[in-house]
This record gives sequence, C-alpha cells and structure tokens, in this order.
Amino acid sequence: MTEDIKKGLLGIVVDETEVSKVMPEINSLTYRGYAAQDLCAKCKFEEVAYLILNGELPSEKQLKNFEKVERKERKLSKTLLESIKNFPKKSHPMDVARTAVSIMGLEDKETKDNSQEANLRKVMRIFAKTPVALAAFYRIRKGKKIIKPKNNLSFSENFFYMCFGKVPEKEIVKAFDVSLVLYAEHSFNVSTFTARTITSSLSDIHGAITGAIASLKGPLHGGANEEVMHMMNKIKKPENALNWINNALDQKAVVMGFGHRVYKSGDSRVPTMREYFSKVARVKKDKKFEKIYDIVEKVMIDRKNIHPNVDYPTGPTYHLMGFDTDFFTPIFVISRITGWSAHILEQHAANKLIRPLASYKGNSYRKVVPLNQR
Repeated sequence: MTEDIKKGLLGIVVDETEVSKVMPEINSLTYRGYAAQDLCAKCKFEEVAYLILNGELPSEKQLKNFEKVERKERKLSKTLLESIKNFPKKSHPMDVARTAVSIMGLEDKETKDNSQEANLRKVMRIFAKTPVALAAFYRIRKGKKIIKPKNNLSFSENFFYMCFGKVPEKEIVKAFDVSLVLYAEHSFNVSTFTARTITSSLSDIHGAITGAIASLKGPLHGGANEEVMHMMNKIKKPENALNWINNALDQKAVVMGFGHRVYKSGDSRVPTMREYFSKVARVKKDKKFEKIYDIVEKVMIDRKNIHPNVDYPTGPTYHLMGFDTDFFTPIFVISRITGWSAHILEQHAANKLIRPLASYKGNSYRKVVPLNQR
C-alpha cells in the first residue's frame, strides 16, 4: 500500500489556534477576528501587538501601560552592545538578529521559567530590545555612532531615529507602522511552525524565536521582500520591465513576490500595502519603482494568473524609506516577534510534542561487512 505523503505538510491540520486566520467569507487575514486592513486603518502597531499577545484590543490605560513597559525595556546590556560592535561588518542582519536574541537568552534571569507570566515578561524584553540591537548594527556597519533609544518616541518612530538619527515625515512613519501590522502574524507559516515545534519540546522562548528567525531568513519565506528589491534593481528602469518579466517567464525563472500557498486569488494584505507604497513614493517624489511594479504585476497576472503577495509592495517601500535591502527581512522580524510569541504562549498552554513520521525510502536491511572484507 502506497503511503499518502503530504510534502511540506500541504493541507495537513496539525493543531488549533486562536491567533489568526485567513477568513474566506471576508477574503481577509484576521488577527483575533479583526481584519488586518481594518487594524491598519484604525490602530497603531502597538495596539495590534497588544491584541495579538493578549487577545483583545487595549483600552487607553492598557495601551499606555503596554507602551511604558516596552519603552522601559529598550535598553541593551553592555555585553550585548559590545557583541554587536564586534560582529563582522559583512554579517547579514538576520544573523545579527538571531545572535542578539540568543545573547538575550543568556542574560535573561527568567530564561528557564516557562510560566505564562514569565514568558509574557520575556516577550516584552525581546520585543523591545531586538529593534534596538538591529539599529545599533545598522549604524556600526556604516561606521557611525550608535544612537540610544528615546522613550518619548513610538515603536516605529524610535526605529527610524536609531537608524537614521531623525524621525521622517508622518506619512513615512504611518506606512512603516502599516507594514509592521501586516507582517505581525500569519498563522502556521514556516517560521511560526518552527517556533511551535521548538516550544513543543518545552524549550525556552529565546530558543524558539531564534529558530523562527533562522527560518524566516530564507528567500521562500521572509527573505522574499529582499529578492523583490534585487529584481527591481536588475530591471533598473520602467522601460526595461516588460521585456525583463517576459524573458524571465519564458525561461521559467522564479519571480519573487508572487503567489502564496494560502491565498488563491490574491493576498488580502496587498491592496493596503500598495496604497502606502504609493504614498511613500509620492513623499519621496520617486515613481520609478511604482511603474516597474505595475508592469511586472500585469504580466504575471495576464500570463500566469499569479497575484502578488505582501512582499512585493513592501520591498520597494522599505527601499524608498532609505533602508538597506538586507534590512528588509529584519524589519519583518521586529514585527513578527509578536505573532511568534503568541503562538509560543498558545503552544505552552496545550502542549504536545510535535513529532511527525517519515516514509523510509532507503536500502532494505543489510549486514555489516568487516572493514578488511569491503
């Protein structure tokens, strides 16, 4: 009898979750029942982070306390700062993020405590410190002085300030905030499943998030936004776009930023991110990437009936904001820490060790022949 193997666990339901779902009845990704695009329109990122971690949108008092805790936890230890200063300048920032969270685990006095209360406290420390660590490396590798976080700035404002030394126009900050909301959570994707698998062995939250970061680095997952920008830089200008994409499809090349295993008729996050991509392009007075975007998108839909995913508009948006291309996925990290953490907490609450089976295709039983007879 042939075993029914589901490569990539395609279509397999392995557990339950209350954190998020793509609801087909409204054709939207939802967090705790709220449509992601509605949250983008009516909430700032901190509110959404609170929602994902706690299950409900915060009251004004709850939000104020949440922000107070996050801002208080931003400061990095001297050990972590010195480590960042000594990282190779050519390190990929995703490796820096992964290593920084590991060092936080070494330093945290509650690393071994997997209680709900301790894990929530550790979540806030990881959530607050990871952007600071990444911004410090952003400065260091450019030969610039590290900028300390400011506690009177929002999560998004502070990240810009620590990277560039100033807070940009409010339209830019809002677009960045929106991108964080859209990237915050997406059910049992590969990095979240990695985090839950690690957690299922009763490992610690720092280890689970470190593993998730390693998983997110891959170009078939979080690294896709970087690949989109590499593609646009190869195209160079709108006049080249039509020939480039047609040639790519003729040669059966993989075009990054398109297609999604969950969405069959288009990623519900794309219209919102596309709108803010346009707003950023308008502020920056640079329409080149928008024109390339539209040409490539049209050909992909016309020839392959494949729609863009959220990485497609996010990549050029981050580029216009001034971020280096290899920092796009680390920005994804500082957002997705919220979703990973919610799933880690959920896994602990009703844990069962994740241990799937494999269908063996190797040699049948063989006897060992002594070395002098081989």
